[in-house]
Amino acid sequence: MQNEVEIRDLQTMSYSECWDLQRSLFDALCAKKLNKAFHEGEPRGTILIVEHPAVYTLGKSGHAENMLCSKEYLESLGAEFYHIDRGGDITFHGPGQLVCYPIVDLDAIGLGVRRYIEALEQTIIDLAADYGIEAHRSEGASGVWITRPGNRLEKLCAIGVRASHGVTMHGLAMNVATDLNWFHLINPCGFTDRGVCSLTTLTGREVTMEEVKPKFINYLTKNLNVKYKK
Repeated sequence: MQNEVEIRDLQTMSYSECWDLQRSLFDALCAKKLNKAFHEGEPRGTILIVEHPAVYTLGKSGHAENMLCSKEYLESLGAEFYHIDRGGDITFHGPGQLVCYPIVDLDAIGLGVRRYIEALEQTIIDLAADYGIEAHRSEGASGVWITRPGNRLEKLCAIGVRASHGVTMHGLAMNVATDLNWFHLINPCGFTDRGVCSLTTLTGREVTMEEVKPKFINYLTKNLNVKYKK
Protein backbone atom coordinates (compact mmCIF):
# COMPACT_ATOMS: atom_id res chain seq x y z
CA MET A 1 0.00 0.00 0.00
CA GLN A 2 1.41 3.39 -1.07
CA ASN A 3 0.27 5.64 1.76
CA GLU A 4 2.48 8.72 1.58
CA VAL A 5 0.85 12.08 0.85
CA GLU A 6 2.02 15.68 0.63
CA ILE A 7 0.58 18.32 2.96
CA ARG A 8 0.47 21.95 1.85
CA ASP A 9 -0.47 24.75 4.24
CA LEU A 10 -1.75 27.48 1.93
CA GLN A 11 -2.43 29.98 4.73
CA THR A 12 -5.11 32.31 3.26
CA MET A 13 -6.27 31.82 -0.34
CA SER A 14 -9.39 32.86 -2.24
CA TYR A 15 -11.95 30.12 -2.80
CA SER A 16 -11.75 30.37 -6.60
CA GLU A 17 -7.95 30.10 -6.66
CA CYS A 18 -8.01 27.15 -4.29
CA TRP A 19 -10.80 25.46 -6.26
CA ASP A 20 -8.67 25.74 -9.41
CA LEU A 21 -5.75 24.21 -7.51
CA GLN A 22 -7.93 21.38 -6.21
CA ARG A 23 -9.20 20.54 -9.68
CA SER A 24 -5.71 20.63 -11.14
CA LEU A 25 -4.40 18.24 -8.48
CA PHE A 26 -7.48 16.04 -8.80
CA ASP A 27 -7.21 15.76 -12.60
CA ALA A 28 -3.48 15.04 -12.41
CA LEU A 29 -3.92 12.34 -9.76
CA CYS A 30 -6.77 10.68 -11.68
CA ALA A 31 -4.69 10.67 -14.86
CA LYS A 32 -1.69 9.13 -13.12
CA LYS A 33 -3.86 6.51 -11.49
CA LEU A 34 -5.68 5.55 -14.69
CA ASN A 35 -2.43 5.43 -16.68
CA LYS A 36 -0.50 3.70 -13.88
CA ALA A 37 2.13 6.40 -14.19
CA PHE A 38 3.31 6.70 -10.59
CA HIS A 39 7.03 6.69 -9.86
CA GLU A 40 8.44 4.66 -6.97
CA GLY A 41 7.86 6.47 -3.69
CA GLU A 42 5.75 9.22 -5.27
CA PRO A 43 3.03 10.61 -2.95
CA ARG A 44 -0.47 9.31 -3.70
CA GLY A 45 -2.17 12.59 -3.02
CA THR A 46 -2.03 16.10 -1.62
CA ILE A 47 -3.79 17.47 1.46
CA LEU A 48 -4.48 21.22 1.31
CA ILE A 49 -5.02 23.22 4.50
CA VAL A 50 -6.33 26.74 4.02
CA GLU A 51 -8.39 29.66 5.31
CA HIS A 52 -10.69 31.46 2.87
CA PRO A 53 -11.97 35.02 2.79
CA ALA A 54 -15.75 35.07 3.36
CA VAL A 55 -17.51 32.78 0.86
CA TYR A 56 -20.66 30.66 0.70
CA THR A 57 -20.74 27.40 -1.26
CA LEU A 58 -23.76 25.36 -2.30
CA GLY A 59 -23.39 21.64 -3.04
CA LYS A 60 -24.72 19.97 -6.18
CA SER A 61 -27.80 18.60 -4.37
CA GLY A 62 -28.30 21.73 -2.26
CA HIS A 63 -31.31 24.03 -2.22
CA ALA A 64 -30.87 27.68 -3.17
CA GLU A 65 -33.63 28.71 -0.73
CA ASN A 66 -31.24 27.92 2.13
CA MET A 67 -29.45 31.14 1.21
CA LEU A 68 -31.51 33.69 3.12
CA CYS A 69 -30.36 36.81 1.31
CA SER A 70 -29.50 37.95 -2.20
CA LYS A 71 -26.14 37.56 -3.87
CA GLU A 72 -26.07 41.36 -4.16
CA TYR A 73 -26.33 41.67 -0.38
CA LEU A 74 -23.52 39.15 0.07
CA GLU A 75 -21.36 41.14 -2.30
CA SER A 76 -22.07 44.30 -0.31
CA LEU A 77 -20.64 42.49 2.74
CA GLY A 78 -17.55 41.44 0.80
CA ALA A 79 -18.60 37.78 0.55
CA GLU A 80 -18.65 35.52 -2.52
CA PHE A 81 -20.95 32.67 -3.58
CA TYR A 82 -20.22 29.48 -5.57
CA HIS A 83 -22.37 26.55 -6.68
CA ILE A 84 -19.99 23.57 -6.68
CA ASP A 85 -19.77 19.83 -7.32
CA ARG A 86 -19.46 18.43 -3.79
CA GLY A 87 -22.16 16.69 -1.81
CA GLY A 88 -24.17 18.48 0.85
CA ASP A 89 -26.08 21.74 0.98
CA ILE A 90 -24.95 25.29 1.76
CA THR A 91 -22.13 26.28 4.06
CA PHE A 92 -19.88 29.21 4.88
CA HIS A 93 -16.09 29.50 4.78
CA GLY A 94 -14.19 32.41 6.26
CA PRO A 95 -11.38 33.63 8.50
CA GLY A 96 -10.85 31.59 11.66
CA GLN A 97 -12.07 28.40 9.99
CA LEU A 98 -9.72 25.50 9.25
CA VAL A 99 -10.55 24.15 5.81
CA CYS A 100 -8.99 20.93 4.57
CA TYR A 101 -9.15 19.49 1.06
CA PRO A 102 -7.62 16.01 0.77
CA ILE A 103 -6.99 15.04 -2.84
CA VAL A 104 -6.00 11.43 -2.25
CA ASP A 105 -6.13 8.01 -3.91
CA LEU A 106 -8.44 5.97 -1.67
CA ASP A 107 -7.27 2.68 -3.17
CA ALA A 108 -3.67 3.50 -2.29
CA ILE A 109 -4.53 4.16 1.36
CA GLY A 110 -6.95 1.25 1.60
CA LEU A 111 -10.20 3.11 2.30
CA GLY A 112 -13.64 3.14 0.73
CA VAL A 113 -15.64 6.37 0.55
CA ARG A 114 -17.70 5.63 3.68
CA ARG A 115 -14.65 4.76 5.74
CA TYR A 116 -12.89 7.84 4.39
CA ILE A 117 -15.71 10.12 5.56
CA GLU A 118 -15.71 8.37 8.95
CA ALA A 119 -11.97 9.03 9.21
CA LEU A 120 -12.55 12.76 8.58
CA GLU A 121 -15.28 12.79 11.23
CA GLN A 122 -13.09 10.93 13.72
CA THR A 123 -10.29 13.43 13.20
CA ILE A 124 -12.53 16.26 14.44
CA ILE A 125 -13.93 14.13 17.28
CA ASP A 126 -10.39 13.35 18.45
CA LEU A 127 -9.29 16.97 18.14
CA ALA A 128 -12.31 18.26 20.06
CA ALA A 129 -11.55 15.79 22.87
CA ASP A 130 -8.18 17.52 23.36
CA TYR A 131 -10.18 20.58 24.41
CA GLY A 132 -12.49 18.62 26.72
CA ILE A 133 -15.31 18.73 24.15
CA GLU A 134 -17.49 15.68 23.48
CA ALA A 135 -18.16 15.85 19.76
CA HIS A 136 -20.12 13.22 17.86
CA ARG A 137 -21.76 12.16 14.63
CA SER A 138 -25.47 12.67 14.04
CA GLU A 139 -27.48 9.99 12.27
CA GLY A 140 -28.74 11.15 8.91
CA ALA A 141 -26.55 14.27 8.88
CA SER A 142 -22.98 14.76 7.75
CA GLY A 143 -20.32 16.50 9.79
CA VAL A 144 -19.42 16.62 13.46
CA TRP A 145 -21.81 17.91 16.09
CA ILE A 146 -22.06 19.07 19.69
CA THR A 147 -25.13 18.51 21.88
CA ARG A 148 -25.85 21.68 23.84
CA PRO A 149 -28.22 22.20 26.80
CA GLY A 150 -31.79 21.36 25.87
CA ASN A 151 -30.50 18.74 23.42
CA ARG A 152 -29.91 21.39 20.75
CA LEU A 153 -27.44 20.23 18.13
CA GLU A 154 -24.75 22.60 16.87
CA LYS A 155 -22.32 21.84 14.08
CA LEU A 156 -18.61 22.19 14.77
CA CYS A 157 -17.41 20.85 11.42
CA ALA A 158 -19.04 20.56 8.00
CA ILE A 159 -18.02 17.73 5.68
CA GLY A 160 -18.75 17.46 1.96
CA VAL A 161 -16.69 15.38 -0.46
CA ARG A 162 -16.57 14.21 -4.03
CA ALA A 163 -14.92 10.99 -5.20
CA SER A 164 -14.31 9.79 -8.75
CA HIS A 165 -12.07 6.92 -9.89
CA GLY A 166 -11.30 6.43 -6.19
CA VAL A 167 -9.79 9.95 -5.93
CA THR A 168 -11.24 12.53 -3.54
CA MET A 169 -11.65 16.29 -3.51
CA HIS A 170 -13.40 18.89 -1.34
CA GLY A 171 -13.33 17.92 2.33
CA LEU A 172 -14.10 19.57 5.68
CA ALA A 173 -14.39 22.94 7.38
CA MET A 174 -14.00 23.23 11.16
CA ASN A 175 -14.89 26.40 13.02
CA VAL A 176 -11.93 27.39 15.18
CA ALA A 177 -12.46 31.10 15.82
CA THR A 178 -14.95 31.86 13.05
CA ASP A 179 -17.34 34.82 13.27
CA LEU A 180 -20.54 32.79 13.54
CA ASN A 181 -22.72 35.75 12.56
CA TRP A 182 -22.01 34.82 8.93
CA PHE A 183 -24.11 31.69 9.42
CA HIS A 184 -27.21 33.81 10.18
CA LEU A 185 -27.53 34.45 6.44
CA ILE A 186 -28.09 30.76 5.63
CA ASN A 187 -29.72 27.59 6.87
CA PRO A 188 -26.39 25.88 7.54
CA CYS A 189 -26.20 22.58 5.64
CA GLY A 190 -29.95 22.96 5.03
CA PHE A 191 -31.00 22.73 8.69
CA THR A 192 -33.43 25.22 10.24
CA ASP A 193 -33.49 23.69 13.74
CA ARG A 194 -29.75 23.34 14.41
CA GLY A 195 -27.01 25.82 15.12
CA VAL A 196 -23.26 26.19 14.67
CA CYS A 197 -20.42 26.51 17.14
CA SER A 198 -16.65 26.89 17.21
CA LEU A 199 -13.78 25.77 19.40
CA THR A 200 -13.63 29.35 20.68
CA THR A 201 -17.30 29.49 21.74
CA LEU A 202 -17.11 26.01 23.26
CA THR A 203 -13.96 26.64 25.31
CA GLY A 204 -14.69 30.24 26.24
CA ARG A 205 -11.27 31.39 25.06
CA GLU A 206 -9.68 32.42 21.80
CA VAL A 207 -8.38 29.26 20.14
CA THR A 208 -5.80 30.00 17.45
CA MET A 209 -5.20 28.32 14.13
CA GLU A 210 -1.52 27.96 15.04
CA GLU A 211 -2.29 25.71 18.01
CA VAL A 212 -4.95 23.70 16.18
CA LYS A 213 -3.14 22.89 12.91
CA PRO A 214 -0.48 20.53 14.35
CA LYS A 215 -3.12 18.62 16.33
CA PHE A 216 -5.34 18.42 13.27
CA ILE A 217 -2.56 17.10 11.02
CA ASN A 218 -1.57 14.52 13.63
CA TYR A 219 -5.11 13.14 13.97
CA LEU A 220 -5.89 13.35 10.26
CA THR A 221 -2.83 11.38 9.18
CA LYS A 222 -3.44 8.85 11.96
CA ASN A 223 -7.09 8.29 10.99
CA LEU A 224 -6.33 8.13 7.27
CA ASN A 225 -3.34 5.88 8.01
CA VAL A 226 -1.01 7.94 5.85
CA LYS A 227 2.53 9.22 6.14
CA TYR A 228 3.21 12.71 5.00
CA LYS A 229 5.83 15.16 3.91
CA LYS A 230 5.50 18.93 3.91
